Amino acid sequence: MKFSKTITLKEIAAILNCEFVGDTDFPVSGMNEIHVVEKGDIVFVDHPKYYDKALNSAATIVLINKKVECPEGKALLISDDPFRDFNTLTNHFKPFQSTNSAIATSAIIGEGTIIQPNVFIGNHVVIGKNCIIHPNVCLYDYTVLGDNVIIHAGSILGADAFYYKKRPEGYDQLISGGRVVVKDNVGIGALCTIDKGVTGDTTIGEGTKIDNQVHVGHDTVIGKKCLIASQTGIAGCVIIEDEVTIWGQVGTTSGITIGEKAVILGQTGVTKSVQGGKSYFGTPIQESREKLKQLANIKKIPEILIKLK
Repeated sequence: MKFSKTITLKEIAAILNCEFVGDTDFPVSGMNEIHVVEKGDIVFVDHPKYYDKALNSAATIVLINKKVECPEGKALLISDDPFRDFNTLTNHFKPFQSTNSAIATSAIIGEGTIIQPNVFIGNHVVIGKNCIIHPNVCLYDYTVLGDNVIIHAGSILGADAFYYKKRPEGYDQLISGGRVVVKDNVGIGALCTIDKGVTGDTTIGEGTKIDNQVHVGHDTVIGKKCLIASQTGIAGCVIIEDEVTIWGQVGTTSGITIGEKAVILGQTGVTKSVQGGKSYFGTPIQESREKLKQLANIKKIPEILIKLK
């Protein structure tokens, strides 16, 4: 998430009421999770296991809960609770905005686009040309649709990421300040849910077609011309490369990559990253040919036991 203008380290520290290490005028241009950080971004870290990863990331400002040596060319924000303070920054730079109309006045809708009854279009939504948005679709704030997009009834784009920190009193949600971005010629079925990024974008690539009742988690990037069948659940921060086919009732873990032109057969649990150009099946996931051979051999076990008697 980029700020509307570059601000200083001292100004950020004042918002958080925390100590800082670095030049007072050190430039800060945005905030992001570690997998999408760039120069000028703030990243937060609150566990020693990930200190080195955060300090050596592309981020140039690290919001951290321990005084450590500051890497050259970077700055630190010292906080007793980086998770809380990251939320503070999201609320400051991208606060929730209510709207009193079904289609927000700040929304931009392209020529030839059809909006059916009972659709909600939030603040700063951008919809391209010649789209069809069917009844009861909800497009949360800052959602972006390209041209020729079709979204069927009841789908929701832009709900919060499922991202929580466990505390003694319960679960504390990481506030989502990202977007959903849907490229040209995408089709989204009925009753789908696509969560926005925590700080970045959840992206659906050009020409991809998604069946009914599919869930796409936060910050996931789906490539061009993919096919995703019904009741599939895709976790957060997944990368699905171009022309992947995912059949029904597939589930994935987070942070994995599914390679270009891979085929994931129905009811597979994608527990790890897989290469492109191959077919996969089962839980845990394996190449489908090998998995089906194993299943065929299991059926032979009773016959083999009889022969051994």
